Amino acid sequence: MLRILSVDDHAIVRNGLKILFEDSPGAVTFGEAGGAQEALRLVREQEWDVVVMDITLGDRSGVEVMKEMKLLRPKLPFLILSMHSETQYARRAFKAGASGYITKDSLPDELARAIRKVAQGGKYVSETLAELLITDVEGGGEVAPHDKLSGREFEIMCMIGSGKTVGEIAELLSRSVKTISTYRARILEKMGMRTNSEITYYVIQNKLLE
Repeated sequence: MLRILSVDDHAIVRNGLKILFEDSPGAVTFGEAGGAQEALRLVREQEWDVVVMDITLGDRSGVEVMKEMKLLRPKLPFLILSMHSETQYARRAFKAGASGYITKDSLPDELARAIRKVAQGGKYVSETLAELLITDVEGGGEVAPHDKLSGREFEIMCMIGSGKTVGEIAELLSRSVKTISTYRARILEKMGMRTNSEITYYVIQNKLLE
């Protein structure tokens, strides 16, 4: 029995995963979550072999949600399924504990193989990502400015880049306005910026939003 939890805020993606395994040999069961809180509840209450999740869940970072899930189930493997290119997000996802990263434009057979490999305790990387990681190890890879940010700082930077105010972000993350303002100051300092407009421009230019 393969137990897959699909976490994505688009129902069409969750349904697509079900269809992918319809004719698969062996029993496969699915759980679905369209948001962070629902996903956390399902991880807390049930056993899963693998979680297949998007890098963004509405206004939450999938990477941050994954970290919360790993506190509940440290050995639970995660496969990130995203529209974002590997060059933008894969490194961050792997550092946070993901076992694999695959883009939504991958072939169905490749996605199925990735899910099974991760569920069995393996790691999945595409050929493109493997080359990037080798370049990093050899010291030739360029580090993007946003790679200097922590996971939470990156999440807040993307929220600012999408046009949200400090107050709105504080409410979404259940933090004080003062705390979010402190994060904003750190982001500006690390990125060498001065205004929210610069953050927005950077986020859009680097395609950090879906």
